[in-house]
Amino acid sequence: MSDFPRTPPKQSWTFSNDINAEIRRAAATGIYDIRGGGSKRKLPHFDDLLFLGASISRYPLEGYRERCATDVWLGTRYAKNPIHLDIPITIAGMSFGALSGPAKEALGRGASAAGTSTTTGDGGMTEEERGHSKTLVYQYLPSRYGMNPDDLRRADAIEVVVGQGAKPGGGGMLLGQKISDRVAQMRNLPKGIDQRSACRHPDWTGPDDLEIKILELREITDWEKPIYVKVGGARPYYDTALAVKAGADVVVLDGMQGGTAATQDVFIENVGMPILACIPQAVKALQDLGMHRKVQLIVSGGIRTGADVAKAMALGADAVAIGTAALIALGDNDPAYEAEYNKLGTTAGAYDDWHEGKDPAGITTQDPELFKRFDPILGGRRLKNYLKVMTLEAQTIARACGKNHLHNLEPEDLCALSIEAAAMAGVPLAGTNWIPGRNGGF
Repeated sequence: MSDFPRTPPKQSWTFSNDINAEIRRAAATGIYDIRGGGSKRKLPHFDDLLFLGASISRYPLEGYRERCATDVWLGTRYAKNPIHLDIPITIAGMSFGALSGPAKEALGRGASAAGTSTTTGDGGMTEEERGHSKTLVYQYLPSRYGMNPDDLRRADAIEVVVGQGAKPGGGGMLLGQKISDRVAQMRNLPKGIDQRSACRHPDWTGPDDLEIKILELREITDWEKPIYVKVGGARPYYDTALAVKAGADVVVLDGMQGGTAATQDVFIENVGMPILACIPQAVKALQDLGMHRKVQLIVSGGIRTGADVAKAMALGADAVAIGTAALIALGDNDPAYEAEYNKLGTTAGAYDDWHEGKDPAGITTQDPELFKRFDPILGGRRLKNYLKVMTLEAQTIARACGKNHLHNLEPEDLCALSIEAAAMAGVPLAGTNWIPGRNGGF
């Protein structure tokens, strides 16, 4: 028998090395895995779409002579003071607690220099961020950590968070090692004790109650501030429609590629939908209600480049929000700290143990020795540069499609490389006029 060649070993697709390692970890510890970041599985995404640039049938714009506007108004439905941004790329909510104070300052600096807004996240408003943010959105979350009516009035807009893409239906986590004296004081929590945020608001349970809550927030702020409602991408048609009916000025829609400071890995990888599948359904809800462009739509979850921005807007979004990408621009997962990432049992580009508070880059930590490494002025400059490049990339694509404003991009400018992306985005498969599933509806 030894003279015959043996069948080479073959790894099971179902029981891969990654799955086997997780089974062994679970068996050894008896607890589920917690991490930060977003989904790591491959999902249909903006890379599966292409733009159809102008040639004879369309007339392109000259990049150096013809204007392509990028500004956006947010909150024009009811607010006395809607927000006007120079670019349609905003900074998503990331809390002080999850991030260090210098990191929050850098986000404010970079966003302001680029002419856009940043968002507080859970845990309240820091002076670092308010002081360096020209336009600051205050998140109003189920936890109510750090909630202060005076800060509501100091903000430029209020975002009522119902859910987020990494964990729609789930609450947040902030483990004890990141609850410093300052974080504990802001959140009215004991120092060093694990904190888990609620998965739903304590004083309302449905869209009728949400309408009452929005009216309450408008009264507190004298109807000056735009009211956003943020939902995780799960049932975007109905959630968008109900948010509009409840009185939202802006709907923020977060797909499952969106990040989180800390939650269960099983949640991140198995709950929600890709943002590519969410945008068309939300836009359809707005169109069915006659509110598209009257109630603005901000989308987030895996936005990385100007091409992603342009594709989201072509599908009907008014603006986008970035979180993970902004942290990378600041210096998160920087290869310069590779040796220190190795000591933590990981590598630059894969570090996701943000909940442990040991980030060598000084961004996702409350350790004063670590966050002293981070320069908020340099970080803000890097974020400004990144936002500038994304905007220039989006303008380049818009001009190539003959559009003088990013909001003039439309689904007709797109085609899809896969059947899945064509069906989700509602655009034709490349080289055909076939939109899968259209005959049968969504």
